[in-house]
Amino acid sequence: MVKKYTSMAYAKADDMLFGNSKFPVKAGLGLEIGAGYTTPELNYAPRPQAGKSKEKLIKEYERITTDAMARMVQIGAPSIVLETEHVEQMSNNPEWGGAVAHAQKTIMEEYHDEYGIKCALRHTIGDIREDRDYLQLRGDKYTTFMEAFEQCAQNGADLLSVESMGGKEVFDYSILRNDTAGILFGIGVLGSMDMEMVWSDIADIAKKNGVVAAGDTDCAQANTAMFIAGGLLDKNLAHTIAIVARAISAARSLCAYEAGATGPGKDCGYENTIIKSISGVPIAQEGKTSTCAHSDLMGNLTMQCCDLWSNESVEYHGEFGGTTVQCWSETLAYDCAMMNTSLKLGKAKDLRDILALSDKYRDPQGYVLAYDNAYKVGEAIAKTGDNNYLRSKAAAIECCNIVEEGINSGKLKLTRFETNALAKVKTDLEALTDDADKFMSDNLTKFKQEVAVFKTENYGL
Repeated sequence: MVKKYTSMAYAKADDMLFGNSKFPVKAGLGLEIGAGYTTPELNYAPRPQAGKSKEKLIKEYERITTDAMARMVQIGAPSIVLETEHVEQMSNNPEWGGAVAHAQKTIMEEYHDEYGIKCALRHTIGDIREDRDYLQLRGDKYTTFMEAFEQCAQNGADLLSVESMGGKEVFDYSILRNDTAGILFGIGVLGSMDMEMVWSDIADIAKKNGVVAAGDTDCAQANTAMFIAGGLLDKNLAHTIAIVARAISAARSLCAYEAGATGPGKDCGYENTIIKSISGVPIAQEGKTSTCAHSDLMGNLTMQCCDLWSNESVEYHGEFGGTTVQCWSETLAYDCAMMNTSLKLGKAKDLRDILALSDKYRDPQGYVLAYDNAYKVGEAIAKTGDNNYLRSKAAAIECCNIVEEGINSGKLKLTRFETNALAKVKTDLEALTDDADKFMSDNLTKFKQEVAVFKTENYGL
């Protein structure tokens, strides 16, 4: 049963804070997420050669887990979450993923029993529902996809996540053409439809196995837009278009929680502050500590309301200070110690505001995702929360209005390239129909003709 959000979890934006969520989540070994403290969440990847066999892969993850847990104990860190983002061998062969989860959890239990460290294991299943040319969101691949969740839930994973790909075939076509309606259709309509199906099933698996259905992220679409947009010298895609895509993605990623997920939302969902404002679930975030994987323009700001603080993904290998997982987990742990100390001293809102303001005016993406403005996008989504299309459109228009307000205030300074792109996307959005059925019909007709890889049966249509 999908129950739509039509109101806000928080009375006002100022109530939102790192380490605190309206609905904390208990998971793993003594850990509570969003219950008054932050926890580092370490994300890592095995070396390519480790994937040559199941045995090699298990050994690699055993080394990763031991290294990370040992470093946390060495520096006196009170808690940690380990996130295993599946390499394709683990999701295509669900028993591989289950075996890795079992091996990791065994080690984590030993450290918890001996040293008392609070810890939990997140497994993020790869969305394997594609081949070289087509998405195959339903059918045989879906069965294997769900079996991967089942195996991990049965064998030690405490938190289940995925970066689902519904709508990506239409989004990829549309983002290259600055097609606003297509971006909205791909993320907000098709992506939401797929999310509702996927997360209803993941939530059932989690409930059956006594684990947590955590959350999704629009990595396949909104993050793609952010990466194409790049830095301040890049002009492959306007940053104003990228943040509109991100606002739409909040309406889409929210579907996981409406279908039964409880958080913590996944780290690379930069839309998570918006989602937290609506749902009150705990969230993971990444920022300055994700520079091992990619660059962004809001490395401090994203820490503002996090409950888990992540590094994105780093390949396992040696550094001067130890292995990569030791170095990055230590960095994350010290950031969390700073946040947790500010909470105890009653200075947390001051720190939150410093983090937000240090990046808020750097770029329109950070400006909209600053917690005060993110809350406004959340309000727009909740106001029309029972319709996926209308709430996605409302989020996009509110995003444009927020950026315009920033420009008019003189604090947000954008180039002509950016302001022209903003004007176009807002005009496009305001021209769209308020009739959700007509929007669906028009876009189905258009994209069936223009995008050969768009298969309506993927969405039960």
